[in-house]
Amino acid sequence: MPEKFSASDSALGYLYQCRVALVSALQRIRASDDFTVALETLDDVVFERDGQALDLLQTKHHRTRSANLTDASPDIWKSLRIWCEGVASNTFPAGTSFYLITTTEAGDGSTAQRLRVVGHDVVIARERLHATAVTSTNQDNKRAYGAFLALNEDQQRGLLEAVFVIDSSPTIAELDDCLRAELRWAAEKQHLGAFLSRLEGWWFRRAIQQLQAVGSSAILSREIEAQIDDLREQFKRDALPIDEDILAATVDASGYHDRAFVQQLRLCDIGAQRVLAAVREYFRAFEQRSRWLREDLLLVGELDRYEQRLTEEWGIVFERIKDDLGDETAEEAMVRAAKEVYRWVEESVFPIRASVTEPFITRGSFQMLSDRLRVGWHPEFLDRLRHLLEPEATP
Repeated sequence: MPEKFSASDSALGYLYQCRVALVSALQRIRASDDFTVALETLDDVVFERDGQALDLLQTKHHRTRSANLTDASPDIWKSLRIWCEGVASNTFPAGTSFYLITTTEAGDGSTAQRLRVVGHDVVIARERLHATAVTSTNQDNKRAYGAFLALNEDQQRGLLEAVFVIDSSPTIAELDDCLRAELRWAAEKQHLGAFLSRLEGWWFRRAIQQLQAVGSSAILSREIEAQIDDLREQFKRDALPIDEDILAATVDASGYHDRAFVQQLRLCDIGAQRVLAAVREYFRAFEQRSRWLREDLLLVGELDRYEQRLTEEWGIVFERIKDDLGDETAEEAMVRAAKEVYRWVEESVFPIRASVTEPFITRGSFQMLSDRLRVGWHPEFLDRLRHLLEPEATP
């Protein structure tokens, strides 16, 4: 059981680090020029401009908030060790700031309290840290004590001038409110949750890409701004978001062989590759429409009106081609007519909203209607497949 909690805490720590990086990046976008942000390079989170480190962030997440940020706290000394070793090796350029962001609270009179942004007192903080490093017997902090004492007094002061403790910081769950506050202008209030879930999804994917890259692959502030701008366009009233994870999903067509929309295609003698395309577009449209509904992004009755429009457009084409067929009842002629109707479906794009022009929404929605036998391609589709809608007889 202890190992389980340890693993969970570690995972929360990494997710917290990533979310803090996003919140901090959004704050800097509002307040500064172009920058880059990277995870796990010089520190947990590093902000740079023109290739020079501006701010280094150490993040510490704890399940409970308590006043245990004492002078011998590992949270402080683990961070100080990294920064002291960087100072000793001249890793950090002049002007770099160092932030310890922790969910715990600095105790009254503690060194951490002296290193808050407000009331920043380097003289007393250095004296207390020096005394702790000399007298403490905490073996976990031994290496950190050594790194601090290896600096001369001027180096210690210079470092601490740039060190700031941000204690009692929001927990990983509380960062939701921070993200909402930073982006409250980006989408309508009722859609802000859906907007944030997509932005964070992109952010985590981009962070993974950066962590996996060989060499420098920092995330540009312009990338974040571009993603926000793109999402804002998708959340306008004449648009809807199209989600990349749905487009990228692998579809197992074997689970659809008995579906009515696939049997409709078989009536028309549609080739295997086009059937696979139909299954893919059915899946994408079903998943995307379901997500829009779950996230309350559609207006009341909007999907019903869209399907009614598709049905009416189909009806005009279907009846015209049936009229052209006349009294011809040969199967070969009916299959040719069915293929003509289905070709029209494959070439059609009817936006559910003006800016939602992705073809899979139209094509997949037609497949969904076909699955319910509300539309069809073969002139006799309803008579031949009506049994699919009838409940099985009970013995």
